[in-house]
Amino acid sequence: MTDPQATAKAASLGLSVPASGEESTGRVVIVTGMSGAGKTLTLKTLEDLGYETVDNLPLRFLPSLVDAGSERPLAVGIDIRTRDFGADPMMAEIDRLVARGQHPSARPLDVRLLFLDCEDEVLRRRYTETRHRHPLAADRPLTDGIVHERSLIGPLRGRADVVVDTSNLPPGELKRILSGHFGLSSQPGLVIFVTSFSYRKGLPREADLVFDARFLDNPHYDPELRPLTGKNPEVAAYVARDPGFTPFFSGLKTLIAPLLPRFAAEGKSYLTIAIGCTGGRHRSVALAEKLAAWLGEEGERVHLRHRDLDEGGQ
Repeated sequence: MTDPQATAKAASLGLSVPASGEESTGRVVIVTGMSGAGKTLTLKTLEDLGYETVDNLPLRFLPSLVDAGSERPLAVGIDIRTRDFGADPMMAEIDRLVARGQHPSARPLDVRLLFLDCEDEVLRRRYTETRHRHPLAADRPLTDGIVHERSLIGPLRGRADVVVDTSNLPPGELKRILSGHFGLSSQPGLVIFVTSFSYRKGLPREADLVFDARFLDNPHYDPELRPLTGKNPEVAAYVARDPGFTPFFSGLKTLIAPLLPRFAAEGKSYLTIAIGCTGGRHRSVALAEKLAAWLGEEGERVHLRHRDLDEGGQ
């Protein structure tokens, strides 16, 4: 049965929730990654989505926990805090679970490894601001602890089914990404996330496809349009009047349309399309709005975000 409290909590966060009687069974998400990258929030979000969560589980107990056979999907946190942690033994155990779940006579298992990463400088800032102690920096500088941890868990990043970099990811966006990858919604298929961004502030690290709108006429240089954004009809019309806009957008649709069923067929559950301009305020916003609207008209499940809209720029 669906947990009513988990369903209500997930819905209040805008996350996907399972329909009654249609929850996924035999699903196991193993959460690991850099300390300070968001594992606590990730496990809490998965719990809100309907997962049974266990943190800091000794690796040797993982098979027994999976064998317990709960009807609820399982999310398990295993990282350097774990008593018997080791990247190689952990990968070997995951491979055994995957192989066992694929055996015809065994209970089917969908085992996925989620790796949470973050830039070293951002991790240093987070630990400094919160005054928390890094697990490997009790008797050494914080930087040394981060470097040592990265060397220990590096192989897991390459083995991971999903890697999420939280360096510039607000908590709300992390929750939406996790919902896209691991949500228990009865509605199958691909969830598409469209985001505008400013090249001045760097590429979105979670982006799968990136498109550059800087070739279009820039509304920033029109004094009447400068204070507005690409969400305003006047700005959208200005951008659309550029002679290059229509052929570019037509080509964009032609490029994206055949990719979506192929991504879905490969088992990809979440696709991020990023569109950038200089300041992330006018051209990229207008184009992202139009692209998201078209995807919605095509029947796709799409979410829209303007990463840098709240800050000024060209």
